[in-house]
Amino acid sequence: PYNQIFFMIQQPQIKVVIADDHAIFRQGIKSSLSAYKDIQFVAEAENGIQLMNLLRQAQADVVLLDIQMPIMDGLTTLPEIKKQFPQTKVIILSYNSDPSLISKTIEMGASSYLTKDCGSVVIHEAIVQVSKNEFYFTEKANDALLNTVKTGPLQRPTHRLDVQLTEKEITILKLMCDEKSTKEIADLVDLSPRTVEAMRDKLKTK
Repeated sequence: PYNQIFFMIQQPQIKVVIADDHAIFRQGIKSSLSAYKDIQFVAEAENGIQLMNLLRQAQADVVLLDIQMPIMDGLTTLPEIKKQFPQTKVIILSYNSDPSLISKTIEMGASSYLTKDCGSVVIHEAIVQVSKNEFYFTEKANDALLNTVKTGPLQRPTHRLDVQLTEKEITILKLMCDEKSTKEIADLVDLSPRTVEAMRDKLKTK
């Protein structure tokens, strides 16, 4: 009986769209993740324009987005996704591991940045985590973001005070990088969950 109840109340599948200009890579990702029954690939695209058209038809929860694509690349597509489909989470999946690029895409609205050699286990974990907790950071992404936090304000003009982070915001950002939930962060920094949510939104804007 308990098993029957479990199957009746199991969570719906996470709907995923993959955008990459290499068909072999798309098929490889879909094949390597086929064993995970909690996700479902609902569409695939080879460039940004095709992806945007598909998203108007498919109810996607997560997009796996390559950066280097013809016609409309990932960096151009990412802000359009966040503008037109704000509830859809974006995971960058790229060969490029440049820390500045990682930071840039996170600032633009990506929920995670993965390199293409990371393996199916990590990709699956990222999909699940961003669908629940909004962000998933690997060690590379953590290093890139924390380096930006440490050096960013010193490199910006002094009159741009609105983009500098307070000590409390830096603490919350580091906890976000550590995959802490809103409630866990609230307990650690002695704030209400609602206040932490507001600060998370403010950090994303910054």
